[in-house]
Amino acid sequence: MSTHAGQLAKTAPVTAVNRARPSLGSRIVSGLGSSVVRVFLLLVGLFWLVPTIGLLLSSLRSPEHMSGSGWWKVFSAPSQLTVDNYQKLLENSDITGSLLNTVLITVPATLLVVVIGSLAGYAFAWMEFPGRDWWFLGVVGLLVVPVQVALIPIAELFGKIGLFGSVTGVVLFHVGYGLPFAVFLLRNFFAEIPRELLEAARLDGAGELRLFARVVMPLGGPAIASLGIFQFLWVWNDMLVALVFSDSGSQPITVALQTQVRQFGNNIDVLAPGAFISMVIPLAVFFAFQRQFVSGVMAGAVK
Repeated sequence: MSTHAGQLAKTAPVTAVNRARPSLGSRIVSGLGSSVVRVFLLLVGLFWLVPTIGLLLSSLRSPEHMSGSGWWKVFSAPSQLTVDNYQKLLENSDITGSLLNTVLITVPATLLVVVIGSLAGYAFAWMEFPGRDWWFLGVVGLLVVPVQVALIPIAELFGKIGLFGSVTGVVLFHVGYGLPFAVFLLRNFFAEIPRELLEAARLDGAGELRLFARVVMPLGGPAIASLGIFQFLWVWNDMLVALVFSDSGSQPITVALQTQVRQFGNNIDVLAPGAFISMVIPLAVFFAFQRQFVSGVMAGAVK
């Protein structure tokens, strides 16, 4: 009897240890923070940046070098690097004008969507007016409308009122098509603000505009920043809308580069630096506001 009890006492701690031992999946998850995994993720990030680095180095090489060897040749022959292509780019009025048009299209289209979407999102979340829920359902329904469906009707409308082929027409189309998503996103975010906070501000004498500017906007900063990044990237990289609604005097950089490829297929000395500038500006905007973007995404996930 005592011998059997002693064996149980010896095996009990072993059994407890076996039960406490983490599973293979738990060990894998816990090992994700190791230095080896971090190095692996760093290599994946660098691999993702290879096309950008290749385009940068190609834009700094002469057309003869680009046609004779790959961009990685600069690591063994750094003397190939030159800024002549960027000088030619600055002398190309089509590319520089289209780059200015891109800024004139993207900045107003982003600001208008953010401002109007914020006001509408606050109204749908906290203001009472007839048919509020039905109006919001209509806005949500617009999210499923493909952009291709609206191209021809809006083009005919803009042609009748004199906006077709202008920067204003491109901006208005981007604003109109970006507002449903903006209203939907910000309304859902603003609706999570505690009602007590808004009521306290109203008791202090704050009107709706002051309440929106002093309370709602600061609290909704992450969501507004996320919306601004989404809208900026979409408008800057767009070619379909600009290809339909712009002409030679209002075309953005995406359409200008496509036109250069179609007309002058061998002018790589202009295309490479133009394509790099067109790509690096959205990347710079994203990395500049990545903290606000992550905060907005995480706030939406928690809520």
